[in-house]
Amino acid sequence: MSPGSPDVIVIGAGIVGAACAYELARDKFRVTIIDGHGIATGTTGAGMGHVVVMDDSEAQLLLTRYSQTLWDALFEEFPSSFSLEKIGTIWVAADEEEAIAMRRKSSFYTRQGIENYVLGRRELEEAEPHLRKGLFGGLLVPQDSVLYPPEAAAFLLQKACEAGAMTYFGKSVSSIRKQITELADGTRFHAPTIVNAAGQRAAELTPGIEVVPRKGHLVITDRYPGTVHHQLVELGYVKSAHTLTEDSVAFNVQPRKTGQLLIGSSRQTGVTDSDVDPPILSKMLNRAFEFMPELAHLSAIRVWTGFRSATPDKLPLIGPWEKDSSIFLAVGHEGLGITTSLATGRLIADSLLGRTPVIPSEPYLPSRPFKAGVLV
Repeated sequence: MSPGSPDVIVIGAGIVGAACAYELARDKFRVTIIDGHGIATGTTGAGMGHVVVMDDSEAQLLLTRYSQTLWDALFEEFPSSFSLEKIGTIWVAADEEEAIAMRRKSSFYTRQGIENYVLGRRELEEAEPHLRKGLFGGLLVPQDSVLYPPEAAAFLLQKACEAGAMTYFGKSVSSIRKQITELADGTRFHAPTIVNAAGQRAAELTPGIEVVPRKGHLVITDRYPGTVHHQLVELGYVKSAHTLTEDSVAFNVQPRKTGQLLIGSSRQTGVTDSDVDPPILSKMLNRAFEFMPELAHLSAIRVWTGFRSATPDKLPLIGPWEKDSSIFLAVGHEGLGITTSLATGRLIADSLLGRTPVIPSEPYLPSRPFKAGVLV
């Protein structure tokens, strides 16, 4: 290996690839980042940017919470001009059953040392006066944040480059195999380790991995500052996000620093075209209007779609590929790629250095067993 050649090639300049490059470069690896289009042109550019603790499983909680602590430390280095807001999340309970689930969630978070506050009907109305009256309450998790994903990805890559990483944009990767990354024009890069963080293209580059695309829609409004104060998510979101076999929608609204509102969310499995789907979009918006009727009177300026890479057990694939240990996977984060990107990069760096990770890496290893779409 020549002195100028990389130790690691990272494929993909979305938030996960950028985070991997950042963490590896910080640990003195010589890194080259390759992307056919540039920074955050795929899923990252289409996402909401919610840095959130999620507890769909113990492993998900560990990964999201760990990554959130890494983000919180990094936020200290963000320029003041960045679109970063520590506004917290309110999980909204629509009925009595969800109110019971909300209190259960609160007790669990308290036991885990996660700051949270149960809001009754009146407290929820005071916190978010534009929500419809009659909701049963909400759970405020104040530590959650909102950022602008392309901006964050660019920041991570800038930091990686300051630590010596190199970027190579404009030509797509056509194939990877042991220590060789080949581009569409025949150019070859050699490195002892390749990190596949290619998002939707990851399964094409490492065939057979357990990831499927899930299409989502988002709507952004004109500027209406002060309409929403927290990231608002219905408690039914977790149930909606969990199914891999049915189309689903859930109320999810994010206030942007610009005063705009980002409205979601939808999930479709088995759909490969990127066109806006009017029926699913209508269903998604009607769900939002149920929780916040005033949204129906606001002007939308853009609608778009994106694809999330999902795994059967809702956990990403992080670590060496069982068919070729020189290839590492960093894919399958579904709707939590923004949140879990830094922990993903740290776990990969830990593995390459033989360093004991802060959280167990086993739940995320690509070699974990799947059967009929379910984790064994």
